Amino acid sequence: MARALSADLRKRVLETGTGGVSARPIAARFGVGISTAIRWLRRERESDERTPRRQSKPRGSRLNAHEATTGLV
Repeated sequence: MARALSADLRKRVLETGTGGVSARPIAARFGVGISTAIRWLRRERESDERTPRRQSKPRGSRLNAHEATTGLV
């Protein structure tokens, strides 16, 4: 899995994007992938969300470990 980019970098990319610059020049300027810049800008435009989403997989139930011992599968 790729490393997480800083919140400061995301903030600078989004601020530049709201200034009217397109995603490709922003990606080149800040050294992020073009698809990353496009996704960040689209997400802010559509849902007004600037924070990163959680990166890990969803947690399972605490009962998953006991499934095999109960016989109730």
